[in-house]
Amino acid sequence: MPTIVVDVMPKAELLDPQGKAVQNALHRLGVEDFDSVRIGKRFELTVEGAVDDALLEKVREIADDVLSNAVIEDVVGIEVVE
Repeated sequence: MPTIVVDVMPKAELLDPQGKAVQNALHRLGVEDFDSVRIGKRFELTVEGAVDDALLEKVREIADDVLSNAVIEDVVGIEVVE
């Protein structure tokens, strides 16, 4: 069964408080290799049958309308994995 993976991230121009908290924790642990950390969301939608362009368009609409908050987040990827 194919799975459609939708990745959502905070808009680049907005502060990511969760990412900042993780970055600070890494610094406290002595890990100084990363300039920033951003935390997003991953959704996995499993379907039976074939994935066609119409279904991917429907997933794009769902991602924009339901899975993300367009004011503060961007849908950065939609991928089909088998």
